[in-house]
Amino acid sequence: MPSRRSIAAVTLTAMLGFGQSFIVAADSPKGKPNILLIIADDMGYSDIGCFGGEIKTPRIDSLAKSGIRATNFYVAPTCSPTRSMLLSGCDHHVAGFGNMDELVGPKQKGKPGYEGYLNDRVVPVAKVLREAGYHTYWAGKSHMGYEPSQWPAAMGFERDFSLLQGGGSNWSDMTYPNPAHPKLTFTLNGKPLDKLPDDHFSSEAYTDFIIKSNEEHKADGKPFFAYLSFQAVHSPFAAPDDWLDKYKGVYDRGYDAVRAERLERMKELGIVSKDTALSPRLPTIPAWDALTPEQKKLSARRMEVYAAMLANMDHHIGRLVDHLKQTGQYENTVVVFLSDNGAEPVELATLVDTVFSADAKKWFFENFDTRPENWGRKGSATDYGAAWAQVGSTPFRFYKAWTAEGGIRSPMVIAGAGVKNAGAIKTAVMHATDLVPTFLELAGAKHPSETDKKLAPLRGKSLTPLLTGKTESVRTEEDWIGEELFGNRMIRQGDWKICRILKGAGGTGEWELFNLKHDPGETKDLAKQEPEKTKTLLALWDKYVEENGVILTDDGPFKAKAAPQK
Repeated sequence: MPSRRSIAAVTLTAMLGFGQSFIVAADSPKGKPNILLIIADDMGYSDIGCFGGEIKTPRIDSLAKSGIRATNFYVAPTCSPTRSMLLSGCDHHVAGFGNMDELVGPKQKGKPGYEGYLNDRVVPVAKVLREAGYHTYWAGKSHMGYEPSQWPAAMGFERDFSLLQGGGSNWSDMTYPNPAHPKLTFTLNGKPLDKLPDDHFSSEAYTDFIIKSNEEHKADGKPFFAYLSFQAVHSPFAAPDDWLDKYKGVYDRGYDAVRAERLERMKELGIVSKDTALSPRLPTIPAWDALTPEQKKLSARRMEVYAAMLANMDHHIGRLVDHLKQTGQYENTVVVFLSDNGAEPVELATLVDTVFSADAKKWFFENFDTRPENWGRKGSATDYGAAWAQVGSTPFRFYKAWTAEGGIRSPMVIAGAGVKNAGAIKTAVMHATDLVPTFLELAGAKHPSETDKKLAPLRGKSLTPLLTGKTESVRTEEDWIGEELFGNRMIRQGDWKICRILKGAGGTGEWELFNLKHDPGETKDLAKQEPEKTKTLLALWDKYVEENGVILTDDGPFKAKAAPQK
Protein backbone atom coordinates (compact mmCIF):
# COMPACT_ATOMS: atom_id res chain seq x y z
CA MET A 1 0.00 0.00 0.00
CA PRO A 2 1.44 3.43 -0.89
CA SER A 3 2.14 5.95 1.82
CA ARG A 4 -0.28 8.73 2.71
CA ARG A 5 1.84 11.23 0.80
CA SER A 6 1.89 9.07 -2.30
CA ILE A 7 -1.91 8.93 -2.13
CA ALA A 8 -1.86 12.70 -2.32
CA ALA A 9 0.18 12.56 -5.51
CA VAL A 10 -2.28 10.46 -7.52
CA THR A 11 -4.13 12.41 -10.21
CA LEU A 12 -7.08 11.90 -12.52
CA THR A 13 -5.96 10.56 -15.89
CA ALA A 14 -8.88 12.07 -17.76
CA MET A 15 -10.82 15.32 -17.53
CA LEU A 16 -14.40 15.07 -16.34
CA GLY A 17 -17.22 15.81 -18.77
CA PHE A 18 -19.73 18.26 -17.35
CA GLY A 19 -22.60 18.40 -19.83
CA GLN A 20 -23.24 22.09 -19.07
CA SER A 21 -21.54 25.22 -20.32
CA PHE A 22 -20.42 28.02 -18.06
CA ILE A 23 -19.77 31.64 -18.82
CA VAL A 24 -16.70 33.42 -17.52
CA ALA A 25 -17.22 37.16 -17.18
CA ALA A 26 -15.59 39.16 -19.95
CA ASP A 27 -13.97 41.45 -17.41
CA SER A 28 -12.53 38.52 -15.42
CA PRO A 29 -9.54 39.97 -13.54
CA LYS A 30 -6.00 38.88 -14.09
CA GLY A 31 -4.35 37.20 -11.14
CA LYS A 32 -7.56 35.60 -9.89
CA PRO A 33 -7.20 34.80 -6.18
CA ASN A 34 -6.83 31.30 -4.84
CA ILE A 35 -9.76 30.30 -2.64
CA LEU A 36 -9.32 28.05 0.40
CA LEU A 37 -12.49 26.97 2.22
CA ILE A 38 -11.82 25.19 5.53
CA ILE A 39 -14.69 23.49 7.37
CA ALA A 40 -14.54 22.20 10.93
CA ASP A 41 -17.13 19.54 11.72
CA ASP A 42 -19.43 20.02 14.75
CA MET A 43 -17.26 22.75 16.26
CA GLY A 44 -18.96 25.03 18.77
CA TYR A 45 -19.28 28.79 18.31
CA SER A 46 -17.06 29.69 21.27
CA ASP A 47 -14.43 26.93 20.98
CA ILE A 48 -11.62 28.75 19.17
CA GLY A 49 -9.50 31.38 20.88
CA CYS A 50 -10.53 34.32 18.71
CA PHE A 51 -14.18 33.65 19.64
CA GLY A 52 -13.55 33.29 23.37
CA GLY A 53 -12.41 29.70 23.82
CA GLU A 54 -9.63 28.53 26.12
CA ILE A 55 -8.50 25.98 23.50
CA LYS A 56 -5.25 27.13 21.92
CA THR A 57 -5.87 27.87 18.24
CA PRO A 58 -3.04 30.30 17.35
CA ARG A 59 -3.17 29.67 13.60
CA ILE A 60 -6.90 30.35 13.25
CA ASP A 61 -6.50 33.30 15.62
CA SER A 62 -3.73 34.65 13.39
CA LEU A 63 -6.07 34.50 10.40
CA ALA A 64 -8.65 36.41 12.43
CA LYS A 65 -6.06 39.05 13.36
CA SER A 66 -5.21 39.66 9.71
CA GLY A 67 -8.79 39.29 8.46
CA ILE A 68 -12.30 39.62 9.81
CA ARG A 69 -14.46 37.68 12.23
CA ALA A 70 -18.15 37.32 11.34
CA THR A 71 -20.25 36.98 14.49
CA ASN A 72 -23.65 36.58 12.79
CA PHE A 73 -22.87 33.92 10.20
CA TYR A 74 -25.63 31.32 9.74
CA VAL A 75 -25.54 27.69 8.67
CA ALA A 76 -28.02 24.79 8.80
CA PRO A 77 -28.49 22.83 12.05
CA THR A 78 -26.58 19.80 10.74
CA CYS A 79 -23.75 18.94 8.38
CA SER A 80 -25.01 17.77 4.98
CA PRO A 81 -27.66 20.52 4.65
CA THR A 82 -24.99 23.14 5.38
CA ARG A 83 -22.51 21.58 2.98
CA SER A 84 -25.09 21.52 0.20
CA MET A 85 -25.47 25.30 0.61
CA LEU A 86 -21.71 25.89 0.71
CA LEU A 87 -21.31 23.97 -2.54
CA SER A 88 -24.38 25.26 -4.41
CA GLY A 89 -25.20 28.73 -3.09
CA CYS A 90 -28.86 27.64 -2.81
CA ASP A 91 -31.05 26.78 0.15
CA HIS A 92 -30.61 23.16 1.17
CA HIS A 93 -34.31 22.40 0.53
CA VAL A 94 -33.69 23.36 -3.10
CA ALA A 95 -30.26 21.73 -3.42
CA GLY A 96 -31.36 18.24 -2.35
CA PHE A 97 -30.92 18.18 1.42
CA GLY A 98 -34.28 19.38 2.73
CA ASN A 99 -33.64 16.68 5.30
CA MET A 100 -30.61 14.59 6.07
CA ASP A 101 -30.75 11.60 3.75
CA GLU A 102 -30.69 9.19 6.71
CA LEU A 103 -33.80 10.80 8.20
CA VAL A 104 -36.01 11.58 5.19
CA GLY A 105 -39.62 10.81 6.06
CA PRO A 106 -42.38 9.15 3.99
CA LYS A 107 -43.90 12.50 2.96
CA GLN A 108 -40.49 13.79 1.85
CA LYS A 109 -38.99 10.73 0.19
CA GLY A 110 -38.67 11.09 -3.57
CA LYS A 111 -39.77 14.72 -3.55
CA PRO A 112 -37.76 17.53 -5.18
CA GLY A 113 -35.26 18.95 -2.74
CA TYR A 114 -35.08 15.76 -0.65
CA GLU A 115 -32.88 13.60 -2.88
CA GLY A 116 -29.99 13.25 -0.42
CA TYR A 117 -27.45 14.49 -2.96
CA LEU A 118 -26.93 17.68 -4.98
CA ASN A 119 -29.71 17.54 -7.54
CA ASP A 120 -29.74 18.81 -11.13
CA ARG A 121 -31.43 22.08 -10.15
CA VAL A 122 -28.12 23.34 -8.75
CA VAL A 123 -24.55 23.55 -10.01
CA PRO A 124 -21.62 22.74 -7.70
CA VAL A 125 -19.33 25.73 -7.37
CA ALA A 126 -16.28 23.63 -8.29
CA LYS A 127 -17.71 23.04 -11.78
CA VAL A 128 -18.10 26.76 -12.37
CA LEU A 129 -14.66 27.60 -10.99
CA ARG A 130 -12.98 24.82 -12.93
CA GLU A 131 -14.53 26.11 -16.13
CA ALA A 132 -13.25 29.55 -15.12
CA GLY A 133 -9.67 28.29 -15.09
CA TYR A 134 -9.26 27.04 -11.53
CA HIS A 135 -7.68 23.90 -10.22
CA THR A 136 -10.18 22.30 -7.83
CA TYR A 137 -9.20 20.14 -4.87
CA TRP A 138 -11.27 18.34 -2.24
CA ALA A 139 -9.93 16.72 0.92
CA GLY A 140 -12.00 15.24 3.72
CA LYS A 141 -15.57 14.55 4.65
CA SER A 142 -18.31 14.53 2.02
CA HIS A 143 -21.63 13.14 3.37
CA MET A 144 -23.18 14.28 0.08
CA GLY A 145 -24.18 10.94 -1.44
CA TYR A 146 -22.72 7.49 -2.00
CA GLU A 147 -23.13 6.81 -5.72
CA PRO A 148 -20.28 7.68 -8.11
CA SER A 149 -22.44 10.38 -9.69
CA GLN A 150 -22.58 12.03 -6.26
CA TRP A 151 -18.89 11.87 -5.36
CA PRO A 152 -16.66 14.97 -5.30
CA ALA A 153 -15.14 14.02 -8.67
CA ALA A 154 -18.61 14.35 -10.22
CA MET A 155 -19.05 17.76 -8.56
CA GLY A 156 -16.19 19.24 -10.55
CA PHE A 157 -13.27 18.46 -8.28
CA GLU A 158 -10.15 17.72 -10.28
CA ARG A 159 -8.56 15.90 -7.36
CA ASP A 160 -10.18 14.46 -4.28
CA PHE A 161 -9.40 12.38 -1.24
CA SER A 162 -12.77 12.05 0.41
CA LEU A 163 -14.68 10.25 3.14
CA LEU A 164 -18.20 9.58 1.91
CA GLN A 165 -19.80 9.00 5.32
CA GLY A 166 -20.61 11.67 7.88
CA GLY A 167 -17.98 10.60 10.39
CA GLY A 168 -16.04 7.67 11.78
CA SER A 169 -12.53 6.67 12.72
CA ASN A 170 -9.80 9.21 12.09
CA TRP A 171 -7.25 6.41 11.80
CA SER A 172 -6.33 3.81 9.21
CA ASP A 173 -8.82 1.20 10.51
CA MET A 174 -11.71 2.83 8.54
CA THR A 175 -14.25 1.83 11.19
CA TYR A 176 -17.49 3.46 12.27
CA PRO A 177 -19.16 2.59 15.59
CA ASN A 178 -22.43 1.43 14.06
CA PRO A 179 -23.06 -2.13 12.87
CA ALA A 180 -25.31 -0.82 10.08
CA HIS A 181 -22.23 0.52 8.26
CA PRO A 182 -19.15 -0.59 10.18
CA LYS A 183 -16.62 0.28 7.46
CA LEU A 184 -16.03 3.73 6.04
CA THR A 185 -15.90 4.46 2.31
CA PHE A 186 -13.16 6.62 0.81
CA THR A 187 -12.51 7.81 -2.73
CA LEU A 188 -9.29 8.96 -4.33
CA ASN A 189 -9.63 11.03 -7.49
CA GLY A 190 -12.99 9.58 -8.41
CA LYS A 191 -12.16 5.96 -7.64
CA PRO A 192 -12.88 3.81 -4.56
CA LEU A 193 -10.06 3.53 -2.05
CA ASP A 194 -10.20 0.28 -0.09
CA LYS A 195 -7.24 0.74 2.24
CA LEU A 196 -5.55 3.63 4.02
CA PRO A 197 -1.85 3.85 4.88
CA ASP A 198 -0.94 2.62 8.36
CA ASP A 199 0.14 6.13 9.37
CA HIS A 200 -3.16 7.76 8.35
CA PHE A 201 -4.59 10.39 10.68
CA SER A 202 -7.41 12.39 9.15
CA SER A 203 -6.43 16.01 9.90
CA GLU A 204 -2.84 15.47 8.80
CA ALA A 205 -3.73 13.38 5.75
CA TYR A 206 -6.33 15.79 4.37
CA THR A 207 -3.97 18.73 4.82
CA ASP A 208 -1.17 16.78 3.12
CA PHE A 209 -3.43 16.09 0.15
CA ILE A 210 -4.22 19.77 -0.42
CA ILE A 211 -0.54 20.72 -0.07
CA LYS A 212 0.60 18.00 -2.45
CA SER A 213 -2.07 18.78 -5.05
CA ASN A 214 -1.08 22.44 -4.99
CA GLU A 215 2.62 21.65 -5.14
CA GLU A 216 2.19 19.66 -8.32
CA HIS A 217 0.20 22.36 -10.08
CA LYS A 218 1.52 25.67 -8.81
CA ALA A 219 4.05 26.06 -11.65
CA ASP A 220 1.30 26.42 -14.28
CA GLY A 221 0.12 29.69 -12.73
CA LYS A 222 -3.54 28.71 -12.50
CA PRO A 223 -5.41 29.64 -9.32
CA PHE A 224 -6.92 26.96 -7.10
CA PHE A 225 -10.12 26.36 -5.19
CA ALA A 226 -9.48 24.01 -2.26
CA TYR A 227 -12.24 22.52 -0.12
CA LEU A 228 -10.64 21.23 3.09
CA SER A 229 -13.33 19.40 5.02
CA PHE A 230 -11.93 18.11 8.30
CA GLN A 231 -13.45 15.23 10.25
CA ALA A 232 -12.31 17.11 13.32
CA VAL A 233 -14.00 17.71 15.66
CA HIS A 234 -16.81 15.25 14.91
CA SER A 235 -16.98 12.28 17.25
CA PRO A 236 -15.39 9.84 17.81
CA PHE A 237 -12.77 12.24 19.13
CA ALA A 238 -9.19 11.43 18.25
CA ALA A 239 -5.73 12.93 18.50
CA PRO A 240 -2.15 11.64 18.24
CA ASP A 241 -0.67 10.44 21.51
CA ASP A 242 1.58 13.47 21.95
CA TRP A 243 -1.50 15.74 21.84
CA LEU A 244 -3.84 13.84 24.14
CA ASP A 245 -2.65 15.29 27.45
CA LYS A 246 -2.09 18.89 26.38
CA TYR A 247 -5.28 19.93 28.19
CA LYS A 248 -4.93 17.68 31.20
CA GLY A 249 -6.57 19.32 34.20
CA VAL A 250 -7.92 22.31 32.26
CA TYR A 251 -11.53 21.16 32.58
CA ASP A 252 -11.45 19.88 36.15
CA ARG A 253 -13.35 23.00 37.25
CA GLY A 254 -16.34 21.83 35.22
CA TYR A 255 -18.60 22.89 32.40
CA ASP A 256 -20.53 25.51 34.36
CA ALA A 257 -17.36 27.42 35.25
CA VAL A 258 -15.83 27.07 31.78
CA ARG A 259 -19.01 28.34 30.17
CA ALA A 260 -19.11 31.41 32.39
CA GLU A 261 -15.42 32.11 31.75
CA ARG A 262 -15.93 31.86 27.99
CA LEU A 263 -18.73 34.41 28.11
CA GLU A 264 -16.51 36.90 29.92
CA ARG A 265 -13.75 36.46 27.31
CA MET A 266 -16.28 36.86 24.52
CA LYS A 267 -17.35 40.16 26.05
CA GLU A 268 -13.73 41.31 26.35
CA LEU A 269 -13.05 40.40 22.71
CA GLY A 270 -16.20 42.12 21.48
CA ILE A 271 -17.77 38.92 20.14
CA VAL A 272 -20.89 39.67 22.21
CA SER A 273 -22.04 42.82 23.96
CA LYS A 274 -21.19 43.56 27.58
CA ASP A 275 -24.78 42.95 28.72
CA THR A 276 -25.15 39.52 27.08
CA ALA A 277 -26.66 36.91 29.38
CA LEU A 278 -26.08 33.18 29.16
CA SER A 279 -28.92 31.03 28.00
CA PRO A 280 -29.83 28.97 31.09
CA ARG A 281 -28.33 25.53 31.50
CA LEU A 282 -30.78 23.14 29.89
CA PRO A 283 -32.95 21.21 32.39
CA THR A 284 -31.65 17.88 31.07
CA ILE A 285 -28.09 18.85 32.08
CA PRO A 286 -27.20 18.46 35.77
CA ALA A 287 -25.18 21.11 37.57
CA TRP A 288 -21.49 20.27 37.67
CA ASP A 289 -21.55 20.26 41.46
CA ALA A 290 -24.26 17.60 41.40
CA LEU A 291 -21.90 15.08 39.75
CA THR A 292 -19.91 12.54 41.71
CA PRO A 293 -16.10 12.87 41.75
CA GLU A 294 -15.82 9.97 39.30
CA GLN A 295 -18.39 11.51 36.95
CA LYS A 296 -16.50 14.80 37.04
CA LYS A 297 -13.22 13.07 36.27
CA LEU A 298 -14.61 11.22 33.25
CA SER A 299 -16.52 14.23 31.94
CA ALA A 300 -13.45 16.46 32.15
CA ARG A 301 -11.34 13.87 30.36
CA ARG A 302 -13.76 13.71 27.45
CA MET A 303 -13.49 17.47 27.01
CA GLU A 304 -9.68 17.25 27.24
CA VAL A 305 -9.66 14.87 24.27
CA TYR A 306 -11.98 17.17 22.31
CA ALA A 307 -9.72 20.16 22.99
CA ALA A 308 -6.67 18.17 21.88
CA MET A 309 -8.39 17.23 18.62
CA LEU A 310 -9.32 20.84 17.89
CA ALA A 311 -5.85 22.16 18.76
CA ASN A 312 -4.34 19.53 16.46
CA MET A 313 -6.63 20.62 13.62
CA ASP A 314 -5.45 24.20 14.15
CA HIS A 315 -1.85 22.96 13.89
CA HIS A 316 -2.53 21.43 10.49
CA ILE A 317 -4.30 24.56 9.26
CA GLY A 318 -1.09 26.34 10.19
CA ARG A 319 0.95 23.88 8.11
CA LEU A 320 -1.16 24.69 5.07
CA VAL A 321 -0.93 28.45 5.62
CA ASP A 322 2.83 28.13 6.03
CA HIS A 323 3.01 26.21 2.76
CA LEU A 324 1.15 29.00 0.96
CA LYS A 325 3.47 31.61 2.46
CA GLN A 326 6.61 29.66 1.62
CA THR A 327 5.50 29.25 -1.99
CA GLY A 328 4.54 32.91 -2.33
CA GLN A 329 0.83 32.16 -2.78
CA TYR A 330 -0.65 33.35 0.48
CA GLU A 331 -0.97 37.02 -0.47
CA ASN A 332 -3.16 35.96 -3.40
CA THR A 333 -5.31 33.52 -1.42
CA VAL A 334 -8.66 34.15 0.26
CA VAL A 335 -9.00 31.87 3.30
CA VAL A 336 -12.43 31.11 4.82
CA PHE A 337 -12.79 29.12 8.04
CA LEU A 338 -16.10 28.06 9.60
CA SER A 339 -17.98 25.27 11.35
CA ASP A 340 -20.76 23.39 9.59
CA ASN A 341 -23.19 23.58 12.53
CA GLY A 342 -23.27 23.83 16.32
CA ALA A 343 -21.64 21.50 18.81
CA GLU A 344 -22.79 17.86 18.87
CA PRO A 345 -24.77 16.87 22.01
CA VAL A 346 -25.44 13.21 21.20
CA GLU A 347 -23.59 10.60 23.24
CA LEU A 348 -22.81 7.31 21.56
CA ALA A 349 -23.13 5.46 24.86
CA THR A 350 -26.73 6.66 25.14
CA LEU A 351 -27.49 5.52 21.60
CA VAL A 352 -26.00 2.12 22.29
CA ASP A 353 -28.13 1.72 25.41
CA THR A 354 -31.38 3.05 24.00
CA VAL A 355 -31.33 2.38 20.25
CA PHE A 356 -29.00 -0.53 19.55
CA SER A 357 -30.39 -4.06 19.60
CA ALA A 358 -28.84 -6.68 21.87
CA ASP A 359 -26.80 -8.02 18.95
CA ALA A 360 -25.67 -4.52 18.00
CA LYS A 361 -24.61 -3.79 21.57
CA LYS A 362 -22.60 -7.00 21.63
CA TRP A 363 -20.97 -6.03 18.33
CA PHE A 364 -20.11 -2.58 19.65
CA PHE A 365 -18.38 -3.76 22.81
CA GLU A 366 -16.51 -6.44 20.91
CA ASN A 367 -15.16 -3.93 18.41
CA PHE A 368 -14.48 -0.80 20.44
CA ASP A 369 -12.36 -0.15 23.50
CA THR A 370 -14.43 2.00 25.84
CA ARG A 371 -11.84 2.32 28.61
CA PRO A 372 -11.14 5.97 29.52
CA GLU A 373 -7.39 5.43 29.22
CA ASN A 374 -7.90 4.64 25.52
CA TRP A 375 -10.15 7.61 24.69
CA GLY A 376 -8.88 9.44 21.64
CA ARG A 377 -6.79 6.54 20.38
CA LYS A 378 -7.41 4.12 17.54
CA GLY A 379 -10.28 1.77 18.35
CA SER A 380 -12.01 4.05 20.84
CA ALA A 381 -15.37 5.79 20.44
CA THR A 382 -15.36 9.04 22.39
CA ASP A 383 -17.66 12.05 22.59
CA TYR A 384 -18.58 14.61 25.25
CA GLY A 385 -22.38 14.98 25.46
CA ALA A 386 -24.85 17.82 25.85
CA ALA A 387 -23.20 19.56 28.80
CA TRP A 388 -19.97 20.34 26.98
CA ALA A 389 -21.90 20.97 23.75
CA GLN A 390 -23.71 23.76 25.56
CA VAL A 391 -20.30 25.13 26.54
CA GLY A 392 -19.37 25.08 22.86
CA SER A 393 -22.56 27.03 22.12
CA THR A 394 -21.84 29.80 24.63
CA PRO A 395 -23.85 32.03 25.09
CA PHE A 396 -26.58 30.52 22.93
CA ARG A 397 -29.50 28.15 23.43
CA PHE A 398 -29.22 24.52 22.38
CA TYR A 399 -26.69 23.12 19.86
CA LYS A 400 -26.45 20.99 16.72
CA ALA A 401 -29.82 19.90 15.20
CA TRP A 402 -31.79 22.83 16.65
CA THR A 403 -32.74 26.10 14.93
CA ALA A 404 -31.92 27.99 18.12
CA GLU A 405 -28.75 30.07 17.82
CA GLY A 406 -26.57 27.33 19.28
CA GLY A 407 -27.37 25.10 16.30
CA ILE A 408 -27.18 27.53 13.41
CA ARG A 409 -24.75 30.33 14.24
CA SER A 410 -21.17 29.51 13.25
CA PRO A 411 -17.92 31.32 13.90
CA MET A 412 -16.44 32.47 10.61
CA VAL A 413 -13.05 33.95 9.77
CA ILE A 414 -12.11 35.37 6.36
CA ALA A 415 -8.56 36.50 5.67
CA GLY A 416 -6.11 36.97 2.83
CA ALA A 417 -6.22 38.63 -0.57
CA GLY A 418 -8.23 41.85 -0.67
CA VAL A 419 -9.69 41.54 2.83
CA LYS A 420 -9.57 44.97 4.47
CA ASN A 421 -9.88 46.14 8.09
CA ALA A 422 -7.52 43.60 9.65
CA GLY A 423 -8.79 42.24 12.95
CA ALA A 424 -12.27 43.71 12.55
CA ILE A 425 -15.37 42.08 13.98
CA LYS A 426 -18.32 42.19 11.60
CA THR A 427 -21.79 41.89 13.13
CA ALA A 428 -23.72 41.91 9.86
CA VAL A 429 -25.97 38.94 9.14
CA MET A 430 -24.27 36.54 6.72
CA HIS A 431 -25.29 33.12 5.47
CA ALA A 432 -23.77 29.91 4.12
CA THR A 433 -25.31 30.63 0.72
CA ASP A 434 -23.28 33.87 0.50
CA LEU A 435 -19.99 32.07 -0.11
CA VAL A 436 -20.66 30.77 -3.61
CA PRO A 437 -21.58 34.20 -5.03
CA THR A 438 -18.55 35.61 -3.19
CA PHE A 439 -16.24 33.05 -4.75
CA LEU A 440 -17.68 33.56 -8.21
CA GLU A 441 -17.26 37.33 -7.98
CA LEU A 442 -13.66 36.90 -6.87
CA ALA A 443 -13.07 34.57 -9.81
CA GLY A 444 -14.83 36.81 -12.31
CA ALA A 445 -17.23 33.99 -13.16
CA LYS A 446 -20.98 34.07 -13.76
CA HIS A 447 -23.38 31.49 -12.39
CA PRO A 448 -25.04 29.44 -15.15
CA SER A 449 -28.52 30.16 -13.74
CA GLU A 450 -28.15 33.65 -15.23
CA THR A 451 -28.61 32.12 -18.69
CA ASP A 452 -30.24 28.76 -17.94
CA LYS A 453 -33.57 29.41 -16.25
CA LYS A 454 -34.05 25.72 -15.48
CA LEU A 455 -31.40 26.09 -12.80
CA ALA A 456 -32.11 27.48 -9.35
CA PRO A 457 -30.72 31.01 -8.93
CA LEU A 458 -28.22 31.75 -6.20
CA ARG A 459 -29.93 32.65 -2.95
CA GLY A 460 -27.02 34.30 -1.15
CA LYS A 461 -25.30 37.64 -1.60
CA SER A 462 -21.66 38.23 -2.46
CA LEU A 463 -19.68 39.38 0.55
CA THR A 464 -16.97 41.11 -1.48
CA PRO A 465 -18.30 44.65 -0.79
CA LEU A 466 -18.02 43.91 2.92
CA LEU A 467 -14.60 42.27 2.64
CA THR A 468 -13.18 45.21 0.70
CA GLY A 469 -14.57 47.75 3.17
CA LYS A 470 -17.14 49.28 0.82
CA THR A 471 -20.04 48.45 3.13
CA GLU A 472 -20.69 47.08 6.61
CA SER A 473 -23.45 44.77 5.45
CA VAL A 474 -24.61 43.27 2.18
CA ARG A 475 -28.16 43.05 3.57
CA THR A 476 -30.66 45.76 4.40
CA GLU A 477 -33.06 45.74 7.33
CA GLU A 478 -35.70 44.38 4.95
CA ASP A 479 -33.64 41.34 3.92
CA TRP A 480 -34.19 38.09 5.77
CA ILE A 481 -32.97 34.51 6.07
CA GLY A 482 -34.84 31.34 6.99
CA GLU A 483 -34.15 27.79 8.13
CA GLU A 484 -35.97 24.52 8.82
CA LEU A 485 -34.79 21.06 9.74
CA PHE A 486 -36.53 18.17 11.53
CA GLY A 487 -39.60 20.40 11.99
CA ASN A 488 -37.67 23.06 13.94
CA ARG A 489 -37.75 26.39 12.12
CA MET A 490 -36.75 30.05 12.20
CA ILE A 491 -36.76 33.38 10.35
CA ARG A 492 -34.34 36.23 11.02
CA GLN A 493 -34.80 39.79 9.76
CA GLY A 494 -32.50 42.49 11.10
CA ASP A 495 -32.17 42.01 14.84
CA TRP A 496 -35.41 40.06 15.10
CA LYS A 497 -35.91 36.31 14.98
CA ILE A 498 -38.89 34.01 15.27
CA CYS A 499 -38.15 30.43 16.22
CA ARG A 500 -40.28 27.34 16.72
CA ILE A 501 -38.75 24.37 18.53
CA LEU A 502 -40.78 21.17 18.77
CA LYS A 503 -41.94 20.05 22.19
CA GLY A 504 -40.15 16.76 21.63
CA ALA A 505 -36.95 18.73 21.09
CA GLY A 506 -37.29 20.58 24.38
CA GLY A 507 -39.14 23.61 23.01
CA THR A 508 -42.62 24.99 23.55
CA GLY A 509 -43.94 23.96 20.15
CA GLU A 510 -45.04 27.58 19.67
CA TRP A 511 -43.54 30.45 17.71
CA GLU A 512 -41.31 32.63 19.87
CA LEU A 513 -39.88 36.07 19.09
CA PHE A 514 -36.45 37.30 20.15
CA ASN A 515 -34.43 40.45 19.70
CA LEU A 516 -30.98 38.98 19.10
CA LYS A 517 -29.15 42.28 19.45
CA HIS A 518 -30.14 42.46 23.10
CA ASP A 519 -30.81 38.78 23.78
CA PRO A 520 -28.60 36.44 21.71
CA GLY A 521 -29.24 33.69 24.25
CA GLU A 522 -32.95 33.71 23.37
CA THR A 523 -33.98 34.05 27.00
CA LYS A 524 -36.96 36.42 26.60
CA ASP A 525 -39.88 35.58 24.33
CA LEU A 526 -41.37 38.85 23.04
CA ALA A 527 -44.10 37.37 20.83
CA LYS A 528 -46.95 38.65 22.98
CA GLN A 529 -45.34 42.05 23.49
CA GLU A 530 -44.61 42.53 19.77
CA PRO A 531 -47.56 40.96 17.90
CA GLU A 532 -47.05 43.02 14.72
CA LYS A 533 -43.40 42.05 14.46
CA THR A 534 -44.34 38.42 15.00
CA LYS A 535 -46.99 38.66 12.29
CA THR A 536 -44.50 40.20 9.86
CA LEU A 537 -41.97 37.43 10.40
CA LEU A 538 -44.61 34.70 10.18
CA ALA A 539 -45.50 36.03 6.73
CA LEU A 540 -41.84 35.67 5.78
CA TRP A 541 -41.91 32.11 7.10
CA ASP A 542 -44.78 31.29 4.73
CA LYS A 543 -42.75 32.85 1.92
CA TYR A 544 -39.70 30.76 2.86
CA VAL A 545 -41.73 27.54 2.75
CA GLU A 546 -43.20 28.41 -0.65
CA GLU A 547 -39.95 29.59 -2.24
CA ASN A 548 -37.95 26.57 -1.15
CA GLY A 549 -40.48 23.75 -1.33
CA VAL A 550 -40.26 22.91 2.37
CA ILE A 551 -42.21 19.77 3.29
CA LEU A 552 -43.07 19.99 6.98
CA THR A 553 -43.21 16.71 8.89
CA ASP A 554 -41.99 15.57 12.28
CA ASP A 555 -39.57 13.11 10.67
CA GLY A 556 -36.14 13.31 12.20
CA PRO A 557 -34.39 12.70 15.50
CA PHE A 558 -37.27 14.13 17.54
CA LYS A 559 -40.06 12.08 15.95
CA ALA A 560 -40.42 9.59 18.79
CA LYS A 561 -41.16 12.42 21.20
CA ALA A 562 -43.00 14.94 19.06
CA ALA A 563 -46.48 14.91 17.60
CA PRO A 564 -46.82 16.02 13.97
CA GLN A 565 -47.33 19.75 13.64
CA LYS A 566 -49.06 21.69 10.90
